[in-house]
Amino acid sequence: MATPTRSTGFPPDPTIDLDGSPNLVGPKLPVPHIGIQPDTVKPWWFVAGVVLGQLGIFLGLMGPATVSIQLKATTLSADPAQQAAIVGLAVAPGALAAVLFNALGGRISDRTTGRFGRRRPWIIGGAVAMLVGLFLIAIAPGAGLMAVGWFFTQATANMAFAAFTASLADQLSRTQYGKVSGLVGIAGNLAVMVATWLSTVLGGNMLLLFMVPAVLGALMAILYALMIPEPVLKENRHPFNLVELLSTFWRNPLKYPDFALAWAGRFTIILASYMFVTFRLLYMTNHLELDAASATGAVAIGVTIYTVTSMVASLAGGWLSDKLGRRKALVAAAILIFGLATYLLLHADSVAAFYVVEAIMGIAYGAYIAVDLALVFEVLPNREEAGKDLGVFNIANALPQSLAPAFGGFLLANLGGGTNFAPLLITAGVIALIGAILTMFIRGVK
Repeated sequence: MATPTRSTGFPPDPTIDLDGSPNLVGPKLPVPHIGIQPDTVKPWWFVAGVVLGQLGIFLGLMGPATVSIQLKATTLSADPAQQAAIVGLAVAPGALAAVLFNALGGRISDRTTGRFGRRRPWIIGGAVAMLVGLFLIAIAPGAGLMAVGWFFTQATANMAFAAFTASLADQLSRTQYGKVSGLVGIAGNLAVMVATWLSTVLGGNMLLLFMVPAVLGALMAILYALMIPEPVLKENRHPFNLVELLSTFWRNPLKYPDFALAWAGRFTIILASYMFVTFRLLYMTNHLELDAASATGAVAIGVTIYTVTSMVASLAGGWLSDKLGRRKALVAAAILIFGLATYLLLHADSVAAFYVVEAIMGIAYGAYIAVDLALVFEVLPNREEAGKDLGVFNIANALPQSLAPAFGGFLLANLGGGTNFAPLLITAGVIALIGAILTMFIRGVK
């Protein structure tokens, strides 16, 4: 078995242990140097571990966000408007947790000292702690405890996700950005699909519905954390005072405009997506007038179509962006198509039409997610603080997922009466269009 390769050719730095913390699963890999982009291509089994890590965190987090919390709401009320309000009220506090702990998770992992490395402890700790929040939601008698549980779930899962995303910037060479970004996108969509199908089997038992995917997800995330060769920071080189704490949540958009535009593009497509995804089940029961059992089955099939088409699009988009060296136009086009597909949902008058639109949305989102992360890696303001920068960027991923239920719930309950989805879907389409336009102004990436 090979031994870890000691980093050489860098100025002496007493705060860094150049031997690092080797990976505990798989053949030993070279330990990357802090702040330096690796030029060694990672092997296939490591890339498979990346997919497992993303799949695991999203399996625990996105199942509740897309299906389980809606099912929980239907057990608490039979009134459509009240169901929408319960979902919005229960999930809204998670927006604050997503913003705070995604950014904090990246910054804290940048500065974590200890023999196990910077990212590994937070990936493992966050994935395990996430189970507690999901347990609270499962046993909650009302929206209040659901809100507490979702806040804690978002806090801990986003700590893990921030460290996970930062680890990709630490570990991957530029030549792997597009391909791995595409696979990460596939894993995220696959997690939603798996969680949806699990809901068709476990939907009658709230405890199993929330905890089975969460436990499986935590195990996958832990496995990935044991596969990464971690740089070790022996001591913190920067003070962590109030100014530093506040700067965790900020990168000057005037100084780093490309990073800011990439952030805005991600925010808009995620907000547009989850304004519908959060209420997908209610869309089936109230717009297409299916009963709960038929709606759950139709959603599972729709999510499967979405996932399969997005997987194909992600592989093609990631490969094409690496081959052509062009990312911006692909990202903007994908956001635009996704927005148009969101609007088309308003005119779907059958389950078959819903499936067609799901396929279009899957192609658009798959192409987007395959290229967008690669684009972001190229416009990072400071590679030495990749955790902080990706934490700021991940706010654009986490915040809209939590804002969408509250914003969408308001539009659906107050303007749509719980059954008219026009205000929700038209707004989502316009938001996506704005994101496509903003992305085209990025100058530093072709």
